[in-house]
Amino acid sequence: MKRYIAILLALLVALVAMFVSRDRKRYFTHQGVVWTTDYHITYEASCDLSDSIQRILNEIDKSVSPYNKTSLITAVNQNKDLHVDCYLRILLQASRDINRESNGTFDPTVMPLVNAWGFGYKSGDLPTRAQLDSILQFVGMDKITIDNNGSIVKEDPRVMLDFSSIAKGFACDEIGRMLQRNGARNWLVEIGGEVAASGVNSRGNPWQVSVDLPAQEQDTVTHESAVVLTLDSSSVATSGNYRKWRMEQGNKLSHIIDPRTGDSRAGTLLSVTVIAGDCMTADAWATACMVMGEEQVKNVMQPRKDLGVMTISADTVSGALVVWSNAAFASRINSMP
Repeated sequence: MKRYIAILLALLVALVAMFVSRDRKRYFTHQGVVWTTDYHITYEASCDLSDSIQRILNEIDKSVSPYNKTSLITAVNQNKDLHVDCYLRILLQASRDINRESNGTFDPTVMPLVNAWGFGYKSGDLPTRAQLDSILQFVGMDKITIDNNGSIVKEDPRVMLDFSSIAKGFACDEIGRMLQRNGARNWLVEIGGEVAASGVNSRGNPWQVSVDLPAQEQDTVTHESAVVLTLDSSSVATSGNYRKWRMEQGNKLSHIIDPRTGDSRAGTLLSVTVIAGDCMTADAWATACMVMGEEQVKNVMQPRKDLGVMTISADTVSGALVVWSNAAFASRINSMP
């Protein structure tokens, strides 16, 4: 009898050990390349979730990636398929909201203007004022709607969508939500510099993210830190015009295009970093602020508590870098160089 009890106890201990081992969490990393940029993901879980991460990236790519010739957004832009899936619907509605809040400085229908300036899929001579005015007739969120059947209705067939300024942030959020559903509470998702984070790192400390200073040379890839931020259940995104620009006829042209006027914005504002509750919002607002320019950003963002904003500009006289932030951003700064 004692031997029988001993065997049962041994089996019970083995079963308990097996379940404890199965539920024991550890930190995993997953990285790769998507949409011509690197991504890095770290998360604490009881099993490897790489397949689920890759599935989300593939689904978003098939839906809204302009780099994918077979994606839904490519078909929409070519007027071959005007139905919307869940991703396209979410991004279109979020874009409409931020377009309204930003007074039109964020607008995913800007693609024809980006192409006209040679920063998209087409290149050629610089556009004339008359050409830009002509293109502006089919740029604007008011030119596109979704009908009751779930199909996109364009005011003009030349209306095009490009979610490049919001999709990476959205992908960070989607991966974060998947990790949460699978029991992960501590994670950091970074895609092309856009970051969403929750909980703590493997050392038990809040996640810290470095924001780079704008590079002084266009072809120079440097990572000199401007500030180090502490993130917990929040996101950060940066937009800048210090990499994608070129000189034409003595003028600096930027890939940042004002959807309201059609003009290329290449002023003294070099980069904008935004902290928000979700990465999709941070991503879109970073672009909107770049279009606004530094003075308008200060006026609009100074009182906001829901969005932390930092701008880095070049002094018009000395060329030195000038950093400004609102209070919501300053409260997240862990250190400065």
